Amino acid sequence: MLLLTNLLYAGIKLATPLFIGALGETYAQRTGVMVIAIEGIFLMGAWSGFVAAFYSNLYVGILAAAGAGILISAFYGYVTIKLKRNQIVTGVAINIAMFGLSLYLFRVVFGVRLVPVTVQPFEDISIPFLSRIPIIGRALFSQNIYTYLALILLVAGYYVLFRTHWGLTLRSLGENPAAVDSAGINVERTRMGAVILAGALQGIAGSFYSLGYLGLFTQGMIGGRGWIAFAACFFGNWNPLGAFGGALLFGVADSLSTQFLTSDFKMIPTEFIVALPYLLVILGVLLRSGIRVPKYLGIQYRKEEG
Repeated sequence: MLLLTNLLYAGIKLATPLFIGALGETYAQRTGVMVIAIEGIFLMGAWSGFVAAFYSNLYVGILAAAGAGILISAFYGYVTIKLKRNQIVTGVAINIAMFGLSLYLFRVVFGVRLVPVTVQPFEDISIPFLSRIPIIGRALFSQNIYTYLALILLVAGYYVLFRTHWGLTLRSLGENPAAVDSAGINVERTRMGAVILAGALQGIAGSFYSLGYLGLFTQGMIGGRGWIAFAACFFGNWNPLGAFGGALLFGVADSLSTQFLTSDFKMIPTEFIVALPYLLVILGVLLRSGIRVPKYLGIQYRKEEG
């Protein structure tokens, strides 16, 4: 029982940033724009959040991470939406640039340190009574602020996307931008708004690793998890509830691999255990049935073609 509780607790914690990032990706992709720069946004969110928290406090760190995400996604949106450049090429270029820039800026700010620079990460907050529920109590109601934010975003994200006029506009943009344009709605502006929202959420998601989990920054700390959040969007069929399921799948698998690595169980090669979460997500996406890709996903819209 305790093992299951600990597994769920760690799984939900590790799934938290993946869902927040996947939710932002879901909103952007519903309009037809893939935020390929997600890995770079995660990384710069972790960096800017850590630096701001080091010189101020953790809450300022979250705001700084969101700001970094907004700046990067706004640039990405301008290039891909306004200038009509290729989303994949632009996103990959930004990811590479952010990888080098994060290391450079870290050394500019802190120099080359033999001892890691750290901050005290967010502590878990136990909700009275609810945290005592068997098995799921600690897993859901004894987490840090990021997980509670993710749970709020899960409900709010679904409601906004499927129960509001703005959500209908976003969904329509990915299916028929010409119809949205003919209704008098600015396609580029709406897409840009969704991409910037995605960037803010993905910046916050990246800051989880430096402020809500490790309490430090390293260049390789994201380790492809931005791409896992990207995959969770596909796995979830562009639905916040499904994205949460995809993120949870990776989170639990990541938690399970960590427990294997720290145990005396040596029958499975270490390399396979480390790769297990990534393999499970890839397998989950491949086996996922009923995927309905937005018709104009990744396709530029030019008014004269409508």
